[in-house]
Amino acid sequence: MAVASVAGGIGTASPDKEAARVKSRRKGLGLVFWLAFGWIALLTISVVLIDFLPIKPPNVANYSNRYGPISAEYLLGTDQLGRDVFSRILNGAGISLRIAFISPLIGLAIGLTLGVMAGYFRGWVDEIIGILVDVVLAFPNIVAAIAVLFYAGATIPNLILVIAFYTIPQFTRISRANTLLFSQREFVMAARAQGASHFRIITREILPNVLIPVAAYSLLVMSFAIILEGGLSFLGVGLPPPTATWGRMIADGVQQFVKDPRVTFVPAAFMFLTVLSLNLMGDRLRALTDVKASNA
Repeated sequence: MAVASVAGGIGTASPDKEAARVKSRRKGLGLVFWLAFGWIALLTISVVLIDFLPIKPPNVANYSNRYGPISAEYLLGTDQLGRDVFSRILNGAGISLRIAFISPLIGLAIGLTLGVMAGYFRGWVDEIIGILVDVVLAFPNIVAAIAVLFYAGATIPNLILVIAFYTIPQFTRISRANTLLFSQREFVMAARAQGASHFRIITREILPNVLIPVAAYSLLVMSFAIILEGGLSFLGVGLPPPTATWGRMIADGVQQFVKDPRVTFVPAAFMFLTVLSLNLMGDRLRALTDVKASNA
């Protein structure tokens, strides 16, 4: 099996491009990437070990300690019902990360299949898949998600499926673009000349190369999934209360924003840092695995 190097490519690159790639390899992922990775790793570990942390249950109210200050017992204070803000944030992080990890995997599997088929076969296959993608993108995702969750019920599996559905066009387009580029490479031409079947060429020659940049792009899609889930919860169509989600915590805090803006800003800050970290990691990995950079 001939697998092209996404970073180096096949063929002769110009001296300037080759020097830029060598410099990029020497630089590595960079400090910003590892800082972003550290935040995601810390958040993930905290969610995994949440049952062992010395924090109170997320839904236990203490009306005598409403809007309580930061203390050793309440690391981020309490909200309008006296619930532990830090505990609720970690529980919300667990939901957001679960959706962010699973939804893109479903969207990647479907989008990668459609994109490779469209880029490899082209013609009417490409046109039909392109029309389907345009139809999905043309319909407002928030409106469709609200309708589906209203009739099917706001549960985590339904949220994952709804968000995964709207990640399919993104994966389809990037898979198609990379397939168009790799389908013209020498190792694919050689496989065709040797009489290899379409299935063998796709699975052995194209798919392993297309999967690398698509997988790097999935980090950006994860941030989209977190934002969409937060937006749905903020609008009140996400998981029902008292389930702790970042979007619902922000919405609850807005009602008492003047009295204690901390209740809104703290979950918003966690969401901002998480989305920013995923975007920074995704941008860096996408730059290192960009197939266009390998063209001469």
